[in-house]
Amino acid sequence: MASMSFAQPFLKRAVLSSIPKPTTFSFIKYNPSLSHPPLTFSGVGICHLAQAVKGDTEISLKGGGERGSNEEVKHIIEMAKRASLRREVLHTDFLTPPVLKESLMIIEKLADVKTIAQGGYPEAERCRLSVGHPDVLTTDPDIVAALSISGNFGFQPCSHGDFLGSILGTGIVRDKVGDILLQGEKGAHVLVVPDLVDFLTMSLDKVGNVPVTCKKMPLIALEYEPPRTKTFKTVEASMRIDSVASAGFKISRSKLAGLISDGDVRVNWVTVTKNNTTIRSGDMISVSGKGRLKIGEVNETKKGKFAVELIRFL
Repeated sequence: MASMSFAQPFLKRAVLSSIPKPTTFSFIKYNPSLSHPPLTFSGVGICHLAQAVKGDTEISLKGGGERGSNEEVKHIIEMAKRASLRREVLHTDFLTPPVLKESLMIIEKLADVKTIAQGGYPEAERCRLSVGHPDVLTTDPDIVAALSISGNFGFQPCSHGDFLGSILGTGIVRDKVGDILLQGEKGAHVLVVPDLVDFLTMSLDKVGNVPVTCKKMPLIALEYEPPRTKTFKTVEASMRIDSVASAGFKISRSKLAGLISDGDVRVNWVTVTKNNTTIRSGDMISVSGKGRLKIGEVNETKKGKFAVELIRFL
């Protein structure tokens, strides 16, 4: 089958940079030598193979998500139906864990639809989803590539945000980039769509103030270590995000309120717009330029306050 694509270009255009993009998809050419045993989707952001050939059922979306996320899920469901009906295989760009999880939960209720979610390594958060009829989607599609970005970061350490900012600074849209695995003084390993490999190897020459070289690497050579975290507790009068997150990130509530107003605060990968948004145990809070914070165990004190366990990702 010849390779075809209906995806938008991966480079930003000034006139479109502020407009949300629908999930994109494309056809692939298969390699029959690729074969993997069936796995199941765990529901915690891990990319595993998921297959469903259950009876058809009515589809409904949960109302708690961001409008853009719901539209993205709807687009993926329509894509899955079309792929099954036409016996094609289509793929999304990299999806956030909530979009991936909800899409798989809905697709598993469809008849004759198989899914494969891949992020380049088993613990990946951002994954691409392939959908198609079980008779056609018989192997893992080759839709994720890895890049090694190397440089001398011993005296100028760079964060996840530094690497992401430099990659996006070349003109690439976020949906084309998967996880970024920091490698300390050596640099980072980055997951991307295969179409970007040549472009990035030629275009990316600096991260922060550090000159870098960018080369393609095999997925099997990816080096992954569990993220370093620091756990501590705080006692708050409420579970409002401006209260808990300001304690977690060690910033004032007024500064956090400003970050919320600027659209720089997300809960479970969904942008927060209100300071009084209630959070709960298990929620993941991310703040641009500050990192990520997970809400651990929450207990109510005798005085009616909340003792909150906070897990800060370093």
